[in-house]
Amino acid sequence: MTRNVGGIDRVLRIVLGLVLIALAATGTVGLWGWIGVVPLATGLIGWCPPYAIFGINTCKAPQDQ
Repeated sequence: MTRNVGGIDRVLRIVLGLVLIALAATGTVGLWGWIGVVPLATGLIGWCPPYAIFGINTCKAPQDQ
């Protein structure tokens, strides 16, 4: 897979994912908060399937992995 998620994008995804998961775990939001797993995973991996489909790349220097 070629990375298509850049630095700031990755940080924002990881933070958003962790916040949503924490809110879901504490019962502050409903079960939908567990959707935070998706941005967390794409941020950690550095690859986003919809970005690949639509040809979006926020990574300055994509590298094959």
